[in-house]
Amino acid sequence: MRLLHVTAHLGGGVGKVLSRLVEASSRRADGIEHTIACLAMPEKTLFVDHARAHGARVVCAPDARSLDTLVREADVVQLEWWHHPLVARWMGATAHPPMRLVVWSHVSGLGLPTFPSRFLTLPHRFLFSSTCSLDAPAVRQLSDEARARLGVVFSSGGFDDLPEAPRRGDDTPLRTGYVGTLNFAKLHPDLMDFVAAVRIPDFRLALVGDPTTADALHTEARARGLTSRLDVRGFTHDIAGTLSHFDVLAYLLNPQHYGTAENALLEAMAMGVVPVVLDNPAERQLVEHERTGLIVRTPSEFADAMDRLATTPGLRATLSAQAAAYVRKRFDIAVTANALHAHYAAVLDEDKRSIDFRSVFGTTPAQWFMACQHPDTWTPDALGRAGTGSAHAQLEATKGSVFHYRDHFPEDAQLAGWARQAEHAR
Repeated sequence: MRLLHVTAHLGGGVGKVLSRLVEASSRRADGIEHTIACLAMPEKTLFVDHARAHGARVVCAPDARSLDTLVREADVVQLEWWHHPLVARWMGATAHPPMRLVVWSHVSGLGLPTFPSRFLTLPHRFLFSSTCSLDAPAVRQLSDEARARLGVVFSSGGFDDLPEAPRRGDDTPLRTGYVGTLNFAKLHPDLMDFVAAVRIPDFRLALVGDPTTADALHTEARARGLTSRLDVRGFTHDIAGTLSHFDVLAYLLNPQHYGTAENALLEAMAMGVVPVVLDNPAERQLVEHERTGLIVRTPSEFADAMDRLATTPGLRATLSAQAAAYVRKRFDIAVTANALHAHYAAVLDEDKRSIDFRSVFGTTPAQWFMACQHPDTWTPDALGRAGTGSAHAQLEATKGSVFHYRDHFPEDAQLAGWARQAEHAR
């Protein structure tokens, strides 16, 4: 079977998942020929190199004609979707050759970006990467017939690249960290409230990731006298080495974040790092309270959880072992590959057909952007009132924001005008 992946890029969680799927496919000799059309030139080549090393054909920044050829040649086209401008351009700029289309969404649809209901009915299969997406408003509007063409495949890249969880000493001071995206569309905007609430002497939170919000975090920490409690380390490729020196993962995300399978969280659990997460929809699908981690709702509850873990080493050891065993089994790359393969086999029995993305998303960049917003709330005034909710996603430089779309489509006057208005809410 010839499988074409269409993706905006091969960075972050998507890059790991796709490159590990290629590796698993090669190892299993399952007969799938993987081609990855990466619409952007890669900033980092780690996952591009990994996919190629295991037999995938990776085509970077193909022109429209070349991409059409790849679509025609493919038995199945899998679109990796998260409302990126480059994917929107591919979907909305021209008509496409007939295809068997599987859409794999890497955002939840619970906040921004939203799913247009009609988008869910366009492909042969629409796959979510977390069961939390089944509660999205667009999904609840669907008929039973349309729901039958939905599926859930958690987008885990597995843990073959990680060693076994190390043994941690019971008598050492609690070492707490966070690994992942540091922008406030993902990280909780009131993170410092949680840091301030901890009662443990000498508590320090290490933040590992591209330091996009480092200045804002340091400024707030200085203003609140919390400088000694914050350690912003920046991005690292040595995830295993980093996680082996943490006892607890303080995974405190924006309640309206866009994520789903949360590979950074799963990798930490696989390494025996005890997760403390907020009671958000995506995290509830990954962490079982009191069995594989602790779920909290407020800074006070976070402080209580940290006290328990610091003073009860037996609890910490139990949660660590159970978390590692659970995620390594449930989210193994073979589980992801098997689930996807079942959907491929099903759609191969169906005919290729024309997919009219433009009927849902429109034909201009401004229409592509607005198709996944809340039109009744996406205004400069609403952005200013949004507080810790969706405003942070809307005001990011990237992540499908108006600025992200404006930068990709500077010729669109409507996007440029919206971006100028939105600047006042930043």
